[in-house]
Amino acid sequence: MSNTRVPLKARQVSFAWDKTPLHWLPDDPFSTHTINVLHLLLPAGERWFVHVYKQVLPYITDERLREDVIGFIGQEAMHSQAHDEVLPHLREQGLDPTPYTAQLDWFFEKLLGDRTLPPGKARQWWLMERVALIAAIEHYTAFLGNWVLNAEELDRRGADPMMLDLLRWHGAEEVEHRAVAFELFEHLDGSYRRRVRTWATAFTALVFLWQRGARFFMENDPTLVDGKASWKDFYRSGKRGVLPTPGAMARSIPRYLSRSYHPDQEGDTEQAVAYLASSPAAVAAEARTGADR
Repeated sequence: MSNTRVPLKARQVSFAWDKTPLHWLPDDPFSTHTINVLHLLLPAGERWFVHVYKQVLPYITDERLREDVIGFIGQEAMHSQAHDEVLPHLREQGLDPTPYTAQLDWFFEKLLGDRTLPPGKARQWWLMERVALIAAIEHYTAFLGNWVLNAEELDRRGADPMMLDLLRWHGAEEVEHRAVAFELFEHLDGSYRRRVRTWATAFTALVFLWQRGARFFMENDPTLVDGKASWKDFYRSGKRGVLPTPGAMARSIPRYLSRSYHPDQEGDTEQAVAYLASSPAAVAAEARTGADR
C-alpha cells in the first residue's frame, strides 16, 4: 500500500447526466439511493469545509501544510459543485431533493456555522471544534473513497459509467488528500479528548443524516410504490458488495480512535493517482487545462 504524498490540485471536471437513469444501479433502487445521498450531503458539507478552512489559513505556520490545505480547499469546492450538478437531473426524473437539502443547509450553515462569540478563547474553541469535526468526517470520506475504488461489484452489476466515474474521481481525491484534515487538526490542536468527542458527534450525525436521506429518496421515488429503506436492506447490499459492509465500517472506528492513528493507514495513494490518470472526467479536465495554456 502506497502513501507517497503528492501535490494537491483541483481538477475542473464536468459530467453529463442526460443518459443516466434514475436507478443507475440496475434493478437496485435501495443501493442507488443510499449512494445518491452523497449528492445531497456532500455539497452542503464540503461548502462548510471550505468556509471553515478559509478561517483557519492565518493560523497555519507550516508552509507545506498550508499548501496542502489550499489544495484541499480547491478539491472540496470542486466536489461540492460536481455533486450539486446531479440535483437538476434528479428533479427532471421526478425526485425533488429540496426538502432534504434545506435541512442539510440548516445543519451546516446554522448549527455548525459561525457564531457570534467574543474574540479570544470562546471563538478559538469553536473554530477548533469544527476543525476536529472535519478531521473525523474526512476519516469516513477516505474510507468511502477507498471502498468505491475497489467496489468491483458495481461494475459487474452494470452501474452507469458516468455515475461510477463521478464517485471514483471523488473517491480517489478523498484518498489523495486523506491526511490533510487530520494533520491540520494535529498542527493546530491535537487534543486526543477533542478527537474522541468530535468523532462521536461526527459519526452520530453522519449515520442519522445518511439513513434519513436514504429514506427520503425511497419514499419519494416516483417509480416505487411504498418505497422503504431499512437496516436489513443495508446489510444485504453490503453482503452483495454494492455498499460498504457494516463490519468494515465498525472496524474503521478503533483505527481512528487509536492514539497512533494516521490517515495514511487508510487507502492507497498510488491506486488513487492511477485512477485519476485514467478517469474520463479527470483526463478531459487535464486536456482542457493544457489547451488553455
